[in-house]
Amino acid sequence: MKMNDENFINQLKKKNEKALDYVIQKYGWLIKTIVSKHLFSLKDHQEECINDVLLAIWKNIDQYDSKISTFQNWVSGIARYKSIDYKRKYLSSLQNEAWETTEIIYYDQGLADILENEISDDLKELLACLKEEDRNIFMKLFFEEKEVEMICRETGLKPSVIYNRISRGKRKMKRLYEERKGV
Repeated sequence: MKMNDENFINQLKKKNEKALDYVIQKYGWLIKTIVSKHLFSLKDHQEECINDVLLAIWKNIDQYDSKISTFQNWVSGIARYKSIDYKRKYLSSLQNEAWETTEIIYYDQGLADILENEISDDLKELLACLKEEDRNIFMKLFFEEKEVEMICRETGLKPSVIYNRISRGKRKMKRLYEERKGV
């Protein structure tokens, strides 16, 4: 069966490897561009990240909904978030280095600072569309990894309010992302 724009998603869902080859041919440039942009200073990790993006597409194709976004935007989102995950993992590994390698840590500290700033800039851009209180909830939940109950105690809000704000915030960020990408 020849892959084309009309059938490759259904074939991906059926786990036809030729469909994944089609994705690589048609969207490989996009994945590589996004990963290279976010991991420009981590060239050793780019290919592994690209492979993880393709694996995520393969494993999660059932979650793709053409009514919500285009396949290209869906792939872009996966590539972006996988790249950010790689930055986080790299920063975490730098912070967990053994004491014997402190010279390497000092050498890589400039790189770590650059990566930290990139992540910070991405987060600021992504969260800028939210109200300050909602931004704080997102930061506590997703970046400080606090439990909802802890956030409720800190903010005085009920869990249902927290979940509503998170849901609303995600929709708002998604809509803004799609507007910027021209969906």
